[in-house]
Amino acid sequence: MYLRLYNLYLWTSAVLSAATLTTTSTPGGKDTVVRVPLTKYLNNRAFGAFPGDANFNGAFESYNVADLAGYTGTFSSPQTGTDYNFPASNLTIYDNIVCEGQLIPVPPDQYFSVQFLVASDSRETILANNVTFRFADNTTLETEIRAEPWWAFLTMYKGDLIFPTRFMQNKSDYNTTHIFEVTKAVNPAKTLTAVELPSTTNTTDGRIHVFAMSLNIVSGLVVQNIRPTQKRMDGDTSVQIVEITIGNAGPAWVLGAGVSISLEAPGVKTVKEAKVKRLAPGDQKRVDVAVVADSVSNVTATVKVMSTSETSSFTFPEYEFGLKNYTEDLSSLTLHESPDWFNKAKYGIFIHWGPYAVPGWGNSTPYEVYAEWYWFYTHHPATDKSGSLEYGLRTFGPDVVYDDFFQNFTASKFDPKEWVDLFDAAGAQYFVLTSKHHDGFAIFDTEKTTNRNSLNYGPKRDVLKEVFDAAKKYQPHLHRGTYFSMPEWYNPDFGKYGFATHEGADSLGWPGILARNPYTGEEEPYTGRVPIDDYIEDLQVPQQEILAYKYETEIMWCDCGAANGSAGFMSKWFNEANALGRQITINSRCGIVEGSDFGTPEYLTFSSVSTRKWESSQGMDPYSYGYNRATPDSDYMNASTVVAKLVDMTSKNGNFLLDIGPKADGTIVDVEAQALRAAGVWIKKHAEAIFNTTYWFIEAEEGEHIRFTQTNDAFYILFLEEPVAGQDVVIHAPLPIYDGDIVTVLTEDIEVKWSRGDGGISFSWPKEMAGKGEYCWVLKIGYAA
Repeated sequence: MYLRLYNLYLWTSAVLSAATLTTTSTPGGKDTVVRVPLTKYLNNRAFGAFPGDANFNGAFESYNVADLAGYTGTFSSPQTGTDYNFPASNLTIYDNIVCEGQLIPVPPDQYFSVQFLVASDSRETILANNVTFRFADNTTLETEIRAEPWWAFLTMYKGDLIFPTRFMQNKSDYNTTHIFEVTKAVNPAKTLTAVELPSTTNTTDGRIHVFAMSLNIVSGLVVQNIRPTQKRMDGDTSVQIVEITIGNAGPAWVLGAGVSISLEAPGVKTVKEAKVKRLAPGDQKRVDVAVVADSVSNVTATVKVMSTSETSSFTFPEYEFGLKNYTEDLSSLTLHESPDWFNKAKYGIFIHWGPYAVPGWGNSTPYEVYAEWYWFYTHHPATDKSGSLEYGLRTFGPDVVYDDFFQNFTASKFDPKEWVDLFDAAGAQYFVLTSKHHDGFAIFDTEKTTNRNSLNYGPKRDVLKEVFDAAKKYQPHLHRGTYFSMPEWYNPDFGKYGFATHEGADSLGWPGILARNPYTGEEEPYTGRVPIDDYIEDLQVPQQEILAYKYETEIMWCDCGAANGSAGFMSKWFNEANALGRQITINSRCGIVEGSDFGTPEYLTFSSVSTRKWESSQGMDPYSYGYNRATPDSDYMNASTVVAKLVDMTSKNGNFLLDIGPKADGTIVDVEAQALRAAGVWIKKHAEAIFNTTYWFIEAEEGEHIRFTQTNDAFYILFLEEPVAGQDVVIHAPLPIYDGDIVTVLTEDIEVKWSRGDGGISFSWPKEMAGKGEYCWVLKIGYAA
C-alpha cells in the first residue's frame, strides 16, 4: 500500500471554476500533491468497450475499458508515491489529451516537480517533444517529455500502468498495453502558473497523449516516497532493500557531512543507513536503505533523516515489508528488478557469432541489414534491401543452403582468452554472448533438446563454456550474460507457435516450417533436430534452464519472446538465484513484460533521463550485429564515438551494450579491436565519472555536448567537445556546487577556478590543458567536507 490521502480542499479560479483538487501529504503537511483536473482539455477517447468503439490512435484501436476494473478514479504511483486523477473521466466520453499545444493553468505556487501519465499512440515508436512551464515572473522553462509506445510486440516497453489487452478495429488483441509516468523538475524558487503541452497532431508520425497531471509541492528537505523492493543486499540474502526518495526545495542546502537516512516499522529494522552528502535546492535523490524485516503489512513506517544537528521524521502508513518467493503470477514477477551491479556497470560487450558469419553479408549503407539475418532475408526478399538473395546465388550457387555453412564455421583461430582480455581492455564490465540466434544453431551444450549446436557441427567445441571459463579465470570482474532467441525461424516444432510481426509481404516472422531453397524450391534440412513433443516445454525452457543453472549466466538476454514459458522459468530462476545469493537479471524481450528488469532499444539513445533502467545495444558496424564483410574499415565505430555514446547513455540512466561480430574463424575485425582498446584507455582513466554513478534528477545534458553524472561524493561535467584553453566555460544548469568545493580536471589533477554569476556558473578552462586529452573532457566537483 502507498501514501494515502489526508486533506481535501477546493481551489477556484476564473479559468477552472469550482474545480476540485486533492492534496496528499505526510503528517505535518511537508509534502503535497496537487492533482490537476483536466476535464476541460480532454479531446480523445483511449478506453473502449469493444473493438472499434474508441479511436485512440486514429485507426480505431484502443485500450480495453474492462482492464480498468479496480481503479476508482485515482492511481498512486509505486515509483514516486504521486497520486493522479485516473481515469480522467467516466469513460463514456473523452478520457485523455492529445497534445496540441494546450495551455493548462495551475494553482499558482512553488512546485518541486510536475508529474505526467503519458503514452505514444504509435506502435513501437518513442515520441519526444518539449513541454513549457510558465512562471509568474514571465519566464519559461522548456523540458522534454518523452512518451513510450502504448504497445509493442517483441521489444517491449514496461509501463507504470500495464493492461493485459487492447482492441483493434475489428478484434481483440492480447498484447499488453501501457501508460508511463514522467517526472520533470521545476525550479521551486519560482511560482508556476501554467503548463503548456507540446503539439503532436500527426497520426502517421504518432501523437503524445496525456492521461493525468499532478504537481508536487515540497517545503524544505522531505522524504517524498518509500518503496520496499524485493532486492536483496549483496552478500546477505536476508536483507531487504527499501528505496527512499528525498527531495530538497530549499532554501537550505545539504552540505558537509550531509544526512543519514534510516527506516523503522513494527517488525522492520535498519541494518545499513543511506547517506546523502550533497542535495541542492530543487534536487532529488533516490537512495537505498537496507533493512531486516518480518513479513508485515499495513504498518506505519517512520523514516528518519539525521544530520549532525537535528533529526526529522516522516511517517508513511499502510506499507508492506518482507522478502517473498516469486510465483508465476505476473504481479509477483513484476517485482523483480535489475541488481545494483548491472545498474552501476554501464558498459558491456555484445557478441553475435554463429554460422551466419560464414556468408557474412548485410550489404553497405544505406542498403545494409542485420547480417545475422542472412538466412531469413534470402527467403523473404520483400523484406530485404541488401540483395542477400542475389549475393547468395552469385557467391555460393543455387545448391548451397544455410546449414551447409556449418562446416565453414570453423573457429580455427578462436582464442577465448584473447576475447575476454579484449573486453577488459575495452573497459567493459560485462559481456553478453549470443548462445543461440534465430537460426537455432547453439554454441553451448543443448543436451537432449537438439543436436544443432557447436559441439556436434562446425567448431566441435563448447564455445560458450570456453568463453565463460576464460572470463572466470582471467577476467573474473566481468559479469557473464547470454543472448537467447526464444523462437527459431525454420524449426518445424515451432510451427503451432509461428507468427509474423504484422500483415503483409514485408513482415518479419518466425513461421515454424522448414525452409525451402529459394533457388530450387527443394526443402532444406534442419540439421541436428531431434524428436520432441512441444517446442516450449521440451526445447525453449530447458535450454534457458541449461544457461541459467549449468552455465550460470548472470544476464538472460532474451529476444523475440512471443510464445513462451517465461513465467515458470522466471519464478524458478529468481528463487534459486536468491537462495544462492546470486544477483541475476533479465531483459524486456522474454514475452512477459512484467518480468522485464530493463528495456532494450536498438541503435537508439534517449535525449532525457528514463528513471526505469534501460540498455541500448548497437553494433560497431553501422547497422549490423553479425559480421558483415561489405563494411569498410572506415565505417566502423571509432573510439571517440564509443566514448561519446557511453557518456551520453550513462547520463540518462542507461547502459551501453556495444556489439562486435567475429569472423567465422573466431577473429575479431582488427579495426574494431583497435577502437575498443583506444576507448578503453579513456574509460579506465575516467572510470569514476562513469561507473557506479547515477543520473542527475534536474538535467541529464546541456546542449549537444555537455553531460552530467554524480556520486555521493562528487559531481561530474563531461564535455564531448574540447573546451578552449584559457577561456571560460559557462554552465546554465543549477549545478550542486557550493563555496569550498574543489573543481579539478579529472585525471590531470589541475584545479579549475569557478564563479557564480547571473548567467550561470563559470569555469576557467586551464591554459595548460591546451592539446591535452581526447574524446571527452571531464570536470570533477569534489564536495567539501
